[in-house]
Amino acid sequence: MSKPFRFKHFSVEQARCAMKIGTDAVLLGAWADLEAQPNSVLDIGAGTGILALMMAQRSDAKLIDALEIDDAAYEQCVENFENSDWGDRLFCYHAALDEFTDEIEDQYDLIISNPPFYTDTFKTENEERNTARFEDAMPFDTLLQSVSELLSKSGQFNVVLPYSEESTFIKLAEKKGLFPCRILNVRGQQSSSIKRSLICFTFQKKAIKTTYLTIEITRHHYTKEYLSLTKDFYLKL
Repeated sequence: MSKPFRFKHFSVEQARCAMKIGTDAVLLGAWADLEAQPNSVLDIGAGTGILALMMAQRSDAKLIDALEIDDAAYEQCVENFENSDWGDRLFCYHAALDEFTDEIEDQYDLIISNPPFYTDTFKTENEERNTARFEDAMPFDTLLQSVSELLSKSGQFNVVLPYSEESTFIKLAEKKGLFPCRILNVRGQQSSSIKRSLICFTFQKKAIKTTYLTIEITRHHYTKEYLSLTKDFYLKL
């Protein structure tokens, strides 16, 4: 039985969720730019609801919606929302992304997603099989099509991906009229290769600001940059 994951201002039950709390989600939730003070937020593929909860802690957005198709994860997400201090601003829909996109009339100032994907450790020598496995997890094209319809004209879309998929995702996004403006490339340690890309997209084409983050100096000895980014969330930082 998974124990609840306790953050400084909320706890997340995750026993019924396939996607447990991980560094990817916490980094994305802490990194997403909220300077524009979004009034409405959508978390696509919510899982435990961690990203929506982080957006509630970090912003005054009146409407924070989440979308989750898995039955057990949806129920867990709803419970986590209800048990938080921001239950009146948080709502989870139980639906597939394409259905939700067709039915919802609202547009969102901020969309955030930690889409399910197979990590590099599952990759094989067969490139077609790799592509198929990624597409099975959550088709990038489907995700981007929905974002292009659900995002307000001045809104931002923030996503975390394997670094190996960065260029493919950016090319697909550009076909939907979405362009990267900020990229954070993340590696575990200084000697490690880059493993993750956090990307912010808008409908406006701008110069891309790319930065880099190393998580650890040595095992469990974190860099000051990582500590600075996540200090408002992790209990022990």
